[in-house]
Amino acid sequence: MAALLLLLLLLPLLFFSLMSTEGFGQDVVPKSVYVFGDSLADVGNNNHLVTILKANFPHNGVDFAGGKATGRYCNGKNAADFLAEKLGLLSPPPYLAINSSPNNSELFLNGVNFASGGAGVLDSTNKGGCLSLNKQIDYFSAAYAAMVEEIGAVQAHSHLSNSIFAFLIGSNDIFAFLKNNKTTPLQFVGSLISTLQLQLKKMYNLGARKFVFIGTGPLGCCPAQRKQSKYGDCDASANAVSNLYNQAAASLLQDMKSQLNDMSYSFFNTSLALLELIQDSTNYGFTETKAACCGLGNLNAQVACTPISSLCSNRKNHLFWDFYHPTEAAAAILIADAVYGTSPLVYPLNVRQLSVL
Repeated sequence: MAALLLLLLLLPLLFFSLMSTEGFGQDVVPKSVYVFGDSLADVGNNNHLVTILKANFPHNGVDFAGGKATGRYCNGKNAADFLAEKLGLLSPPPYLAINSSPNNSELFLNGVNFASGGAGVLDSTNKGGCLSLNKQIDYFSAAYAAMVEEIGAVQAHSHLSNSIFAFLIGSNDIFAFLKNNKTTPLQFVGSLISTLQLQLKKMYNLGARKFVFIGTGPLGCCPAQRKQSKYGDCDASANAVSNLYNQAAASLLQDMKSQLNDMSYSFFNTSLALLELIQDSTNYGFTETKAACCGLGNLNAQVACTPISSLCSNRKNHLFWDFYHPTEAAAAILIADAVYGTSPLVYPLNVRQLSVL
């Protein structure tokens, strides 16, 4: 009898601990995820643009649900998908697919993906062929206004302050610099970070409080860069620029945190994490770390992944899907490191720790 009475007393507590309504459960699952970035996180925005920078054709999506290309530059799920999944949320839809919906303000509250293949921190990066980070932020500003109109400023602020804002940006700016470097790497990165600072502060002013910044990978080790070497080696100069950018971005976030008491962040060192996969590849199940799974020519990196490209039979043992992007298998490991890992891969908090603040 005593045990039954105790159970009856505990049931309401259990019920309320599982609730995710306002005031309950905020420390379990973030409200939503808002994603900004480039092709590493694009889930279909470029499908709605007049651009050659698209991935809505085979062999892309060969391992995605239904085996259909969705606009992801991958054989299956990408970083944005895994990030949401590991936080217990649905992968947010592309902004351009829902912005004209009659109930778009309700949809915006569930999270949105603004990432666009080819995008950069700088407006000049692939100008006219994608949504630059500034354009993505402009679109978020419009979504913010719609959310305020839907639920009011106070509720919108509460919602956004308990949501995750993820940024995967910078690679395309670096590739553009490597092709036409009119300044030194330090000057270039300094200019990039000055622009990024304004962009992240604008996001803060629009309600973002929990920032996840996924740094650039060792860009010199992607098939597109390796093919330029006689022996398929990584391009050390490209990796050096990526490292400079990552260090500067991490410092920027630290500075912002020191000035903005209610801001928190998680920085993921993708370069360090991906190099670990390369150097210890067999323990992670990868037998091919140089060549792309989908493509043509040397290292399958002379031609992009298209319907006529060569396709590897085992995508799980390839680190790279095409000449720039990781496979679903690689993306899953990297995002797991970001969500659950520890320093020096991710700091000062991992994404999971950030989400429960």
